[in-house]
Amino acid sequence: MIIDPFLTGNPVALEKAEDLHPAFILLSHGHGDHVGDTIAIARRTGATVICNYEIAEWLGKQGVLAHGMQHGGAFRFPFGRVKLTVAFHGSMLPDGSNGGNPCGLHLFLNDGTRIYDAADTALFSDMRLIGEEGIDLACLPIGDNYTMGPEDALRAVKLLQPRRVMPIHYNTFDIIHQDAEAWAETVRQ
Repeated sequence: MIIDPFLTGNPVALEKAEDLHPAFILLSHGHGDHVGDTIAIARRTGATVICNYEIAEWLGKQGVLAHGMQHGGAFRFPFGRVKLTVAFHGSMLPDGSNGGNPCGLHLFLNDGTRIYDAADTALFSDMRLIGEEGIDLACLPIGDNYTMGPEDALRAVKLLQPRRVMPIHYNTFDIIHQDAEAWAETVRQ
């Protein structure tokens, strides 16, 4: 399983799209730096893409197997249960098509691990409700400009109360450059 596979053209990617063989790809929204290599990987591997309904329809027209969902809905897959949460962002697809509403991904894996990938979002108070479901790992954007920045991500940690947290969506482009180590130190305090 992979989430938002933006690898080709990503200056900080550690893997190449052709080296990945997931059975499932999860997409948070339609922007190019999240859809990324989804189509190429899914066509090559036969992976099922889990995303919002609008993106699933768009992918289907391109010969990609996709499972569409909507916010608040959950579905059990072979690896565990996926629930789509709200995310405050945009979602236009790379060709300009409507990408529906962006989402966060709350994963309840078969081994009991609970992961919340907030994806690209602003801070919102209902993160407290998401945290009430339990989170072992929260993936939170810290890049600012397009998403919440370090200060709001720290507030999100307080609302979510995860066991662990990982910063995402930073340093890919100059405009979202952040010091992740400094942010992590602030979280530890």
